[in-house]
Amino acid sequence: MRARLQQAGDAVVAALVRWTFALLRRLDPDTASNLGGRVARLLGPLTPVHRVALDNIRHAFPDLPAAEHRRIAREAWDNLGRTACEYVHMDRLWDFDPDRPGAGRIEVAPEAMARYLALRDDGRPALLFAAHLANWELPAVAAARHGLPSAVLYRTPNNPRVAAEILALRAAMMGRLIAASPTAPVRMLEALDEGLHVGMLIDQRFGRGPRVPFFGRPAASNPLIARLARRFDCPVHGARAIRLPGGRFRLELTEAIALPRDARGQVDVEAATALLNRIVEGWVREHPGQWLWMHRRWR
Repeated sequence: MRARLQQAGDAVVAALVRWTFALLRRLDPDTASNLGGRVARLLGPLTPVHRVALDNIRHAFPDLPAAEHRRIAREAWDNLGRTACEYVHMDRLWDFDPDRPGAGRIEVAPEAMARYLALRDDGRPALLFAAHLANWELPAVAAARHGLPSAVLYRTPNNPRVAAEILALRAAMMGRLIAASPTAPVRMLEALDEGLHVGMLIDQRFGRGPRVPFFGRPAASNPLIARLARRFDCPVHGARAIRLPGGRFRLELTEAIALPRDARGQVDVEAATALLNRIVEGWVREHPGQWLWMHRRWR
């Protein structure tokens, strides 16, 4: 009986998600984004997780006044709502044209574009890390749209029907999709062996990972990028999106990161994980209202 009730509940939630996606798709991208931001700013602070966000912000920026903490939290809710409602419009959001770089809503600095083209054309695999900043799906969309052979690690929703809906959206916009699972590291290694560029988000809590500093506090962190780099010895780059006024975005790609190595010349997994966390922390400090503060990162 419990299993049947669970299945019925999953079906209802999936139907609501499908209906919401269809409704949002009928709107233009800017209207959908504005709607999501407005609703999240209104409802987000009423949820229990808002206290988590404020606590995280207070610890990260202890010198800022309480009013500034609240402002950052409101911006974070706005960004989350916008990102959620932009999901069904990713194919329309990404309008970057290398021949007309200033014509659309996406901008890419010339040096970042040069790095991207070199990465695409060098015939080598690479690892890319990103964080839950701005619309964090855009770097993967950029790779697929502009010919970078890629594979992306993603987290599957618990509801299998919802997971199928989201997978259908992602499959149309991104490269190879690797579901987070015990076998994911093997699949990522296989993708690297095939010469693909493997990307993942690294900024959420990973209970089995090393505890490295993040905003001055030890945080259990995902070491997978460092472990794969140690195993495969390939370049590692950071990719991020920055939300700009007027429904626009800037995409950035770092140079290859020189990861710390041990006495044998191999990548030092814990030190490399700490370095990547420092880079992500720097990104968050630049645009604190665009990060996902609602996550229990330090528990």
